[in-house]
Amino acid sequence: MTDIVTRLVDETTVDTLSRDGVHPVLARLFASRGVVESTETETALARLIPPTQLKGAQEAAVFLADAIAAGKRMLVVADYDCDGATACAVAVRGLRMFGANVEYLVPNRFEYGYGLTPEIVTLAARGKQGPPDVLITVDNGIASLDGVAAAQLLGIEVLVTDHHLPGSELPNARCIVNPNQPGCEFPSKNLAGVGVMFYVLLALRAELRGRGAFDTREQPRLDSLLDLVALGTVADVVKLDANNRILVAQGLSRMRAGRMHPGINALFRAAARNARQAGSFDLGFGLGPRLNAAGRLADMSLGIECLLTDDDARAWTLAQELDAMNRERREIEAGMQQEALADLARFDPRAATTLCAFNETWHQGVIGIVAARLKEKFYRPTIVFAPGDDGQIKGSGRSIPGFHLRDALDLVTKREPGLIGKFGGHAMAAGLTIAADALPRFQAAFEAVGQEWLDEKTLSRVIETDGDIGDDCFVPPFVAMLDAQVWGQGFPPPVFSGEFDVLSQAILKDKHLKLQLGRGRMRFNAIWFNHADTLPSRAQFAYRLAADTFNGVSRVQMIIEHAQG
Repeated sequence: MTDIVTRLVDETTVDTLSRDGVHPVLARLFASRGVVESTETETALARLIPPTQLKGAQEAAVFLADAIAAGKRMLVVADYDCDGATACAVAVRGLRMFGANVEYLVPNRFEYGYGLTPEIVTLAARGKQGPPDVLITVDNGIASLDGVAAAQLLGIEVLVTDHHLPGSELPNARCIVNPNQPGCEFPSKNLAGVGVMFYVLLALRAELRGRGAFDTREQPRLDSLLDLVALGTVADVVKLDANNRILVAQGLSRMRAGRMHPGINALFRAAARNARQAGSFDLGFGLGPRLNAAGRLADMSLGIECLLTDDDARAWTLAQELDAMNRERREIEAGMQQEALADLARFDPRAATTLCAFNETWHQGVIGIVAARLKEKFYRPTIVFAPGDDGQIKGSGRSIPGFHLRDALDLVTKREPGLIGKFGGHAMAAGLTIAADALPRFQAAFEAVGQEWLDEKTLSRVIETDGDIGDDCFVPPFVAMLDAQVWGQGFPPPVFSGEFDVLSQAILKDKHLKLQLGRGRMRFNAIWFNHADTLPSRAQFAYRLAADTFNGVSRVQMIIEHAQG
């Protein structure tokens, strides 16, 4: 069952924003997304929260400034997703701007697992030049107690930069920068890993400026890194609060102006997307998956090299390799999804509140994507498993609103001690490891939590919309105004709703429904992707607006999200 509902709006806030010069429709969109004052919609860099408010940033700046002055060798230890790759590129590029001797290491997820493990420290120490003096984690490290301890035994100092939630104990690192660590009062808890590293560089520049480092040379322009910061922030699906929207807007502005790194430019080209019209959607669904494919199928060094090279030809070669990996990832994913749907042919959503799937042939690098697809189809908290090592299977889960996945796994662990080997994550996504022969037991325990926590209301899909708009909004300038804003996680793109007559409908390529809709004397072109069922003569639609340019003429097209007669 799916319901179309309209977001609640505080009319006083709408009036306030409108009086400040915000377009009336934008005022409603902003107000329904928690914006109270027009200043919250401003995206100038000067409005960024200062790095002085981020706990550990100043301490890290002093530590790094001293290390640079002493000529110490630094090694960045990266994570294997898009946030980790961009954070690594920001760290390496930024530190080199300040004269640091820095390299990077990104582990293969299938050999070394997640975070700064003792095995990764050993690998780092075996480098051609011997152990580094300093290890810097990006997008990981807050849970790496053993890895930090192993580094200390080798005389290596560790700076942890991360954004994930910490456990009950913090690693004994030289410095920790994480907005979610205890005692940090940084107002934005939603920085991605790449955002945290960017803030460390801002603090480092201020520290070096105070030491007179730029008296005789030009101060490095850290804003040149914002294309990387924007990509990692959007791709990691962190909440786009006011501070993150500034980072993303500034990065998109650089892309649209053609002022981006060769690797970003090459990824746009590989994804067949126009950087001059770049939006959050392009980053999240065009560039991000191509970088992530490297981490899912091999290791992320290919992606990081693409982001670090200053050679346009080299960047294009690497982007093509990443594109080929992404196509392979899609083929693997499609096969796994077909197998999963075949296995679940008799799955009855009315009889179960959760969903688990496993196949001995599945690829553990793709299970998270398949879990997301199954969750969308069945609208149930879903965990997909693939074979691991030593009789273990690895699971990746995706959830629905109202069911905190990590907390559910924590409850299973408390009720069934020893059932889950290890787990981690947050409300909407989580990962775990169990013994292969323990899957039926886990399914039963997981379903028991679902039966307790979920009811008919939370198991009903809800499409939130921004209500109806006037016919005068169905014009390219209005769509351009919407596209100029930063939308994403926690600040969803506009979806409107209204009743229309269905004047004509036809199936395209056996899977898309092309429509002409009417309201009064107005006619609207619309398309419903991956939907081939015909509609009644009149229906309520939830839809997005998109510009459709053909032969140089721009028109507005409705992209249908849902319809009910």
